[in-house]
Amino acid sequence: MKKLIIIIVLVLIGYLVYSYLYQDHRNIKTEHAAFIVTSNEINNEFVKNMTQSETKYLNKTIEVSGVITEINNLDLTIDSNIFCLLNDTLSKAIKINTKIKIKGRCIGYDDLLEQVKLDQCHIIN
Repeated sequence: MKKLIIIIVLVLIGYLVYSYLYQDHRNIKTEHAAFIVTSNEINNEFVKNMTQSETKYLNKTIEVSGVITEINNLDLTIDSNIFCLLNDTLSKAIKINTKIKIKGRCIGYDDLLEQVKLDQCHIIN
């Protein structure tokens, strides 16, 4: 009887460890945004209190709007203070100095470049 209980406990622990290690990947594109902000609002929050802002935004899906100031193949910068790493290559229709709204996951703040970093970004409009 003890062996059966030990086997059941070991199988349960193994299942829990497996479930934790092999979780489904997040799909930011389909997730509901926890916060909807402008690029200047979120950047100002990080500048004022980085620790509090990281607690609030880190690993959360957020929607950010602003004006494109830099474009590369797989990333763009909004208002020079939000760096967005995109999941897909950019459309040629996207131009500098146009308004944009992006949804992505906040991965932190780069205090050297003074930019909020987002990854897994998708263009909303």
